[in-house]
Amino acid sequence: MPKRHVAPELYLNRELGQLAFNRRVLALAEDRNAPLLERLRFLCIVDSNLDEFFEIRVAGLKEEIAAEAPAGPDGVPLSEVFRQVTAKVQELVARQYQVLNDEVFPQLAAEGIRFLRRSNWNAAQKEWVKDYFFRELMPVLTPLGLDPVHPFPKLLNKSLNFVVELEGKDAFGRKSSMAIVQAPRVLPRVITVPRRIAGCPHGFVFLSSILHAHVAELFPGMTVLGCYQFQLTRNSDLYIDEEELRELKSLRQALQGELTQRQYGDSVRLEVADLCSPRMTDALLQQFGLTRDDLYQVNGPVNLMRLLQVYEKVDRPDLKFPLLEPALPKELSKQLNIFDAIRKSDILLHQPYESFAPVVNFLKEAANDPHVVAIKQTVYRTGAQSEMMDLLIHAARNGKAVTVVVELMARFDEEANINWAQRLEEVGAHVVYGVVGHKTHAKMALVVRREGNRLARYVHLATGNYHSSTARFYTDFGLFTCNDEVGSDVSEVFMQLTGLGKALKLKHLLQSPFTLHQRTIKAIQNEARNARDGKKARIIAKMNALLEPEIIAALYDASQAGVKIDLVVRGVCALRPRVAGVSENIRVRSVLGRFLEHSRVFYFHNGGAEDVYLSSADWMDRNFFRRIEVCFPVLNKKLKKRVIREGLMPFLERNIDAWEMSADGQYRHLKTARRRPPHPQTELLKALAVKPPANLR
Repeated sequence: MPKRHVAPELYLNRELGQLAFNRRVLALAEDRNAPLLERLRFLCIVDSNLDEFFEIRVAGLKEEIAAEAPAGPDGVPLSEVFRQVTAKVQELVARQYQVLNDEVFPQLAAEGIRFLRRSNWNAAQKEWVKDYFFRELMPVLTPLGLDPVHPFPKLLNKSLNFVVELEGKDAFGRKSSMAIVQAPRVLPRVITVPRRIAGCPHGFVFLSSILHAHVAELFPGMTVLGCYQFQLTRNSDLYIDEEELRELKSLRQALQGELTQRQYGDSVRLEVADLCSPRMTDALLQQFGLTRDDLYQVNGPVNLMRLLQVYEKVDRPDLKFPLLEPALPKELSKQLNIFDAIRKSDILLHQPYESFAPVVNFLKEAANDPHVVAIKQTVYRTGAQSEMMDLLIHAARNGKAVTVVVELMARFDEEANINWAQRLEEVGAHVVYGVVGHKTHAKMALVVRREGNRLARYVHLATGNYHSSTARFYTDFGLFTCNDEVGSDVSEVFMQLTGLGKALKLKHLLQSPFTLHQRTIKAIQNEARNARDGKKARIIAKMNALLEPEIIAALYDASQAGVKIDLVVRGVCALRPRVAGVSENIRVRSVLGRFLEHSRVFYFHNGGAEDVYLSSADWMDRNFFRRIEVCFPVLNKKLKKRVIREGLMPFLERNIDAWEMSADGQYRHLKTARRRPPHPQTELLKALAVKPPANLR
């Protein structure tokens, strides 16, 4: 069947959609009802998101423009996309710093959390700063004068640097008007000032302020005309050449070679202090091969992410969201052996409202249970420190047959995953890296246990990563089951990943790149057919991103057939809803909040059968065709209703931090009644507030 295309005017641009998402995150920082330190944290999140946006999306866009690539599905020339992107980012960054300087900083100061500015230092503070400079900074700083024998240094991606404008001659009679001072990454960017010196409970000074105050000490006998902080963003996408890979015969070896160069990719963006002189700004742009379109002048720190240290250092619970105490499903509240509990019934976990501890405990019991013979697990993101990975190592040492599919190409987690792979191999675990050309993004764990005269399979499937830290901030579903057919499906997927052979037909799981795309389109078409036959038809889908053109075309057809469609898309959505004659029956919402909405939940009415699927995959090209993903049904009727009740309906019925897309592709912040109803996440926190036993917290 030929691929269906979407008319360009009905397909929204991905890059602009991603910036619109970041504008919605910024709205969380603008919300005066949010706790003050959380507003600061949201500003940091926007900054981090923009960093990755430039490192990956803008870097790729610039490469496509240079290669004279054709326009994307939206039909907009790439040069015009870049122009719109830079204009939108400039607006976003200006508003970001306006909120920081005009609202967050003054309100923090009123709460006794102050950033001490050079212009306001008293005598005691000046003396403390001077002592700190000579004691902690001077020994590790290396000023770099620029002249014919001192070329411009190669700067690390997103490192903090200072360009110094000079006048005069040095001890050797050399005359240079420009020098660079790099701030080593071992130095803190925000320094805590003792209370007696700060004059407030929580006083901080920026590293940049200390350096600005004493930079002349680095250039004795010369006149410092100006000192300006700047940060260079580089292309951070990794590329593995398949020819090179065939020669090396090791993805890990190829990746290790590429990782060393990631910090020195092509220049993409220059951020400088807004007081930087035009001469210095132009010199930096010329040095990095950038233009004024790539320049972002900011009124404050050039990397707001450093302010996250303040959120972590300041112990003010009243200025943060209430402490989260995750619940435990009642099936596990009696501290049963987890395999006994799963045999009684499938168990659903809804993080972060419910504890991630049962997932860790699943591996812990498997590692120590003498009846367990094998453990298999996929790893995409797990962190540099991970109890789960330690347990897999422990299981291998205990003689279990441990197989781990480690995705080495998980962006920005490559180094951690390489380290875990090496440690696992050292204890005899089988480590494989999936399939070349397809990232293994599926979240699966399989435990094989001998019970009497049979081998039983226990499975955990999830929408999110095996990462204890993000499980406290990301909303995700996980399912424990010992259903024989589901266990057989999971086993088959692991066989594909570790061995060779044709993909066999699965009984329940939908899998990318084989069946997920086709079966999703069929499910959408089935609803359209039912609507045309006068039957009830309904689609609800919750995901992080919707970009795949054929899926969008099928949704447009279903809308025209009369299917009521609700899409809850946290991030980028290329579908245009509410267009007369095309998508009148489609509503697109984005809901943000304290937790990052990460779960993928898909509902199809299916003539009353009400099919509910959970998945690791968004509706994007990469998830359908270039990744190994699984989408699994919720077969237990009680749990199915729970997923609908907790994972879908609250996001259709509440307007707190909800945005709705109009036919023009713009998002409208939905208004709430004067008495604010609770946020869906707040409702779930209250509904699931059952503390786990102490040993499982």
